[in-house]
Amino acid sequence: MLPAQTDVLVVGAGPTGLTVAATLARQGVEVTVVDRASAPPVTSRAAVVHAYTLEVLDRIGVTAPLVARGLRASRFTVRDRDRVLLTLDFGDLPSTYPYALLVSQSVTEAVLTERLAALGGQVHRPYQLTGLDHDGDRAVAGFADGTSVRARWVVGADGMHSTVRDLAGIGFGGPADRGESFLLADVRVNSVLPRDEVALFLARPGPLVWAPLPDGVVRLVAAVADAPRDPDAARLQALLDERGPTRRPDRVTDVLWSSRFRVHHRIADRYRRGRVLLAGDAAHVHSPAGGQGMNLGICDAVALGAALGDVLAGHPDTLLDDYAARRRPLAEEVVGFAARLTRLATLPPAGRPLRDLALRAVSGVPPVRRRIALRLAGLQQRATTPHRGDERQAGRR
Repeated sequence: MLPAQTDVLVVGAGPTGLTVAATLARQGVEVTVVDRASAPPVTSRAAVVHAYTLEVLDRIGVTAPLVARGLRASRFTVRDRDRVLLTLDFGDLPSTYPYALLVSQSVTEAVLTERLAALGGQVHRPYQLTGLDHDGDRAVAGFADGTSVRARWVVGADGMHSTVRDLAGIGFGGPADRGESFLLADVRVNSVLPRDEVALFLARPGPLVWAPLPDGVVRLVAAVADAPRDPDAARLQALLDERGPTRRPDRVTDVLWSSRFRVHHRIADRYRRGRVLLAGDAAHVHSPAGGQGMNLGICDAVALGAALGDVLAGHPDTLLDDYAARRRPLAEEVVGFAARLTRLATLPPAGRPLRDLALRAVSGVPPVRRRIALRLAGLQQRATTPHRGDERQAGRR
């Protein structure tokens, strides 16, 4: 049952919403989390947690149990079929976590939920937001079952089709087309590709990401012209034959789960309107190229949780404007980065030799390789996600 009032209402119990809630609960803030789904999803899209995100999650006590359930990838390669065009080594990253952690989003959500529970919080299901009055000194959220909650602040972490964003009247800028079509699947394959490496295959029809997961599973993500609703083994094998290695090709032996989705390149016009704040996919969506989406959302969440904790402790609410001012430019940069990776993959045949030559040249320049590795790992965000609030409250839990 929902409380009649709360300090912070978080709408959406994905990685972003759960991280906001855990960050606030760790500071002793009264936080209520709701989600419209009756149960957590057992399958999900994101499969990589980068080094900086692991640093951020460590502040709220999540990284150790998450790392224990994931697989560490020490390299990221860009390939054109059998040719390795660029190798990025994460082993020398200036981080406690010099790798990319490969783990299903459903596992990430489970670990975050466990941490929230240890801090005294829970997720209330299923509650569908239908109304939001946010013009007074408190926001009032109404739900489909007739209940309502008064909150000092409302956080929209409810994804690309955010009801919070819509009810707050915040625009979501971007192209009006149908968006990029992607196919994704968790499969078992006979493959000679390394199990400690994520590979991005560049191909004229579109990019293909090959990422190992624990227990011998491989996550495939591919941009396609029109993804089928339920891609089967034959469709996935055709993708690998079309874009993957040729000398010793992969062979799909089992499909554990498959799906499709479309992604637009969009950013919310603002991250705050009155007592409503946005984070994660409610604030920004883009191509999965580079595996940045969930990571950016989690980092949004810790920054927002720290700022809200400070405001609730008596600091001026301009800190929430500062949150928006710091995080929105990062979203713009990530959207551009993902779009550039997609364009790189889909160059016409005439441009591919020059592209491959340029990537090989970059591969031979260690400072450039390192700069790209730092970018992929998210470590450029260190200057934009302050530790305020978390350190002050570290002894309270």
